[in-house]
Amino acid sequence: MARSHLTLAALATSAVPGLEVSGARSFTAGGSGDFDSALLSGRDGSTSIIRVPTSQTAESEQSADLVALRALTTGIRSRLPFDVPMFLGQTPVGGTRAIVYNFLPGIHIDVDDVPPGDGLAGAIGHAIAAIHTLPTAFVGEAGLPVLSAAECHTSTTSLIESAASTGLLPSALRDRWRDASADTGLWQFQPTVINGAMTADSFLVEGESISAVLGWSALRVGDPARDLHWLLAMNPDAAESALGAYGARRQVTTDRQFTQRAMLYAELEVARWLLHGREVRNQAIVDDAVEMLDGLVDRVHTQAANPLSTATGPIMAVSDVEAMLDNTPGDRSADDYGHAGGMKPVTDDQSERSSSSE
Repeated sequence: MARSHLTLAALATSAVPGLEVSGARSFTAGGSGDFDSALLSGRDGSTSIIRVPTSQTAESEQSADLVALRALTTGIRSRLPFDVPMFLGQTPVGGTRAIVYNFLPGIHIDVDDVPPGDGLAGAIGHAIAAIHTLPTAFVGEAGLPVLSAAECHTSTTSLIESAASTGLLPSALRDRWRDASADTGLWQFQPTVINGAMTADSFLVEGESISAVLGWSALRVGDPARDLHWLLAMNPDAAESALGAYGARRQVTTDRQFTQRAMLYAELEVARWLLHGREVRNQAIVDDAVEMLDGLVDRVHTQAANPLSTATGPIMAVSDVEAMLDNTPGDRSADDYGHAGGMKPVTDDQSERSSSSE
């Protein structure tokens, strides 16, 4: 049973010395989910949020997010054109811990509602570029993953082979993904700081500005295309605006294949879903992933799109991949900070655990 907002408010006063709560309300969608959360009003006019994980997965995610937020020092944050949550305090509870953050205002965006132009689409592109232009040294100093281009390539190849080893991956997809992996030109890029698990739900918006970016549990140095694939689910003109703003901000000329890698990552989300189902031994998820893979094969052969490589031919639009993922039986509960969202991305770390458990 979900903890009440009053219980959470009491925990918050233990977690944050000097915090005086004048009001509290539940901030967990539907009263269930990965976290029990409450929005707290302080007597000093401040607003904060407390979150208590309700599963081991959520606890691991929260711990990783906390490490990342601590790595994002004041100096690093000053380089970003948006806010990032700040850790305020923690307290043990029921074998886990409650963590209190400052609350960041704003609304979530829907990719279908982002208009083209220099407004919101441009702000999204600039925000992602700002992350990718951060100095990389602080990531390693915080003990977070620092991956080379070769390691990103190896990780992707391992994911493809792990999916193939299940015996459930259609040969057409196996071959096209292997062809993309073998295209050395696709993997010539300079790794950058990345959020690592970015989706539309990562952003809080005020007007045409990005007010905050949430969910930093996969912060690392890696392939910038990992933060970009969801942009391709926008209206094509809006996606072009966002990617144009991104490119203008980064001024990158050496990585001309990031769109193809982003599209590959989008397709591989279905493989990640399959491996996740195998890892948690959930046959419903496995069956759903198999159905999506079959649909992916059909769409690949019936839709004209940009090729992954010279050998793979057309691929499905990312919007179709996203639509299929939205229809999975995965968690529909509150995401970070209590906002409703769809299935969380399966990270590289989780995929590697799936591979090792086979």
